[in-house]
Amino acid sequence: MFGMSHESYLLLDAVVTIIGLIVLITKFKVHPFIALIIAAGFLGLTSGMPVDKIIKAFQDGFGGVLGFVGIILALGTMLGKMMAESGGADQIAQTLIRAFGKEKVQWAMMFAAFLVGIPLFFEIGFVLLIPLVFIVARRTGVSLIKIGIPLLAGLSAVHGLVPPHPGPLLAIGVFGADIGKTILYGLIVALPTAIIAGPIFGTFIAKYIPGNPSQELVDQLARETDNKSLPSFGITLITVLLPVFLMLLKTFADIAFAEGNVVRNWMDMIGHPITALLLALLLSLYTFGTRQGIHAKQILKLLDASLAPTAAIILIIGAGGGFKQMLVTSGVGDVIGHMAVNAQINPILLAWLVAAVIRVATGSATVATITGAGIVVPVVGMIPGVNRELLVLATGAGSLILSHVNDAGFWLVKQYFNMTVAETFKTWTAMETILSIVALIFIMLLSLVV
Repeated sequence: MFGMSHESYLLLDAVVTIIGLIVLITKFKVHPFIALIIAAGFLGLTSGMPVDKIIKAFQDGFGGVLGFVGIILALGTMLGKMMAESGGADQIAQTLIRAFGKEKVQWAMMFAAFLVGIPLFFEIGFVLLIPLVFIVARRTGVSLIKIGIPLLAGLSAVHGLVPPHPGPLLAIGVFGADIGKTILYGLIVALPTAIIAGPIFGTFIAKYIPGNPSQELVDQLARETDNKSLPSFGITLITVLLPVFLMLLKTFADIAFAEGNVVRNWMDMIGHPITALLLALLLSLYTFGTRQGIHAKQILKLLDASLAPTAAIILIIGAGGGFKQMLVTSGVGDVIGHMAVNAQINPILLAWLVAAVIRVATGSATVATITGAGIVVPVVGMIPGVNRELLVLATGAGSLILSHVNDAGFWLVKQYFNMTVAETFKTWTAMETILSIVALIFIMLLSLVV
């Protein structure tokens, strides 16, 4: 068509479609859910797919993603809500602050955010922990930025790199990666990355931008918490980390026992993300619920209320799965895969780069992860020995880069920290970019040994 080979046309078609998707979201402010459906339909029609297969391909992709990720999101959100309402997050943060002391309080905030952020969305973890930033800054006299940047780095690192967050989980499903190995590698990469982008960078940038909190927000958020009403640190930690432990146990069983072994079969079921999160949620109903004096009717209301904010995220993820399937079914994915093989681009670097470009253009880490994984997945079958778990991490790392004015998180941080746009670029945007690049470096190093 147009004097081009079929492969060249499909590649051009994909580029035009992705640019159109970006324009719809950024220029015309079309909701990502609607934009992804339009883009998927356009790609199917223009690539020459039979009309009767276009809708089916989209439905298969949509349902295939939500059949797993949708359940995980619901269970994880409920667990996060129980932790928030019980004060478990406060307990983790305050215990670490007491352990580290005033001189190293920024390290305490990073570790608190890292632990609390494992079962929580970034936005929920931010709103949950931001009062502690104001309280600690007031108590210690330490710069708001020096305390706040480590907290943001801890939350953002686990959000982009560690399951059961939706981005890494979605990429795991697309690439067919092992959940336990991804968690293990994700933690290995995320912790040192958060340290560099958090306490180390935060201490440096606070010398130039110390932060000037809004007095109104200080009065509203810097309230003392009654430690006697909080669940204990040990109970909170056990509840929050139970799903991670069970998923890692599954990976250990897969290594230690032969396929078909009864112990391995049971561990595979118990360590499956859905089962692991369900067991942690059931435990939290006691540890964060009835044990804390929250009655059954109130628990039911809390769980019900927790699901409403995730509706849009679930729909976007489902539509992204449909778009990904259209890339595969139309043959575009195979063309991109062959190009990557012929150009000898490192698949890990390719996954990071594609996700990074889409992140900068759309401002959405979720859209970047979905689209990036869909574009890169054909490479997996063409290049032997590609580590699928590291592809997941590379896609997640790319989706974190260069948060700017088209990202809601940019404005969330700006307003809470009472900064100018320029100051937000120098702190938040720089921190996110450091996270992304440093994570990529650690992932590439890890690829040499796993």
